Amino acid sequence: MGHGGDVINELVTDHREVEELFKRIERLPSGAAERKELADQVTIELVRHAVAEEEYLYPAVREHVPGGDAIADRELADHASAERTMKELEACEAGDVRFDALVTQLMAEIRGHVDDEEANLFPRLRASCPPEALEELGDKVRKAKKVAPTRPHPAAPDKPPANKLLDPGAGIVDRLRDAVTGRGKHG
Repeated sequence: MGHGGDVINELVTDHREVEELFKRIERLPSGAAERKELADQVTIELVRHAVAEEEYLYPAVREHVPGGDAIADRELADHASAERTMKELEACEAGDVRFDALVTQLMAEIRGHVDDEEANLFPRLRASCPPEALEELGDKVRKAKKVAPTRPHPAAPDKPPANKLLDPGAGIVDRLRDAVTGRGKHG
């Protein structure tokens, strides 16, 4: 993921890519090994996306959007819930009895989060943040996704400055683990 444009366009494009992966999972039969490969790819994309939002989008929401602190806090709570689900899912194979329920739960969490961001947060941010700042945020989000972790780390900090210091290191470790295991190479 790394598409160009302002932060809102960048993140909406990410949302569409994740939804397409969800649809691919839904088309496969329960227990199919490809479901696990796709779930791993979804997790990689969602974690990178969430890290970038936590580093740049939510601080901008706090700064520019009236009532932004409450909005950002709610979005962070959504991320924390989805991250716990992804962590559980990471430990399951496609044939595991919990796999389908966890995938379904993750899809519901993410679809609800996406609907809320696109219907509420993004229009409010666009209305209250200068276009140049949105463009700059888009660049920062793209750069953050390149070095972000690819695995869920529910106990990691989700607010600056701690997340900006720790996320790149976790990202390096995660990408090394992915390279060794081949995770994320089949989506």
